[in-house]
Amino acid sequence: MAGGIRKSSDDDLDESHEINVTPFIDVMLVLLIIFMVAAPISTVDVPVELPKSSAAPTQAPEEPLIVSLQADLTLSFGNGPVAREALAATLLQASGMKPETRIYIRADKSVPYGALMEVMNLLRDGGFQQVALVGEEASP
Repeated sequence: MAGGIRKSSDDDLDESHEINVTPFIDVMLVLLIIFMVAAPISTVDVPVELPKSSAAPTQAPEEPLIVSLQADLTLSFGNGPVAREALAATLLQASGMKPETRIYIRADKSVPYGALMEVMNLLRDGGFQQVALVGEEASP
């Protein structure tokens, strides 16, 4: 123990002038471990090639609303082409004016990410919040 209490004849307590550094060292070691674990996680600029999806396919509705984004950036709804300005109105009409309906997006793998986000923004501006991306199932 760092200091003790001694009874003296005049009932004065002796002061302990030693610093207990054990809690300080414990806290510093915990902080060191936290920073060692968190530092590799905080890197963002690491190039990543994403693999194909191996997730189990989900049950699709009876008549899904599928929007296709082709390699030449043209949009199609079902089997027919649709203009970007008319996409939200066409989907609202097809869903029976229910913007909570899930919309499935099929995009060609050569489509830039920005073009896909542009289509998702068109859907969000039209009131559709539930958007699913359709991918090719990876072969085992």
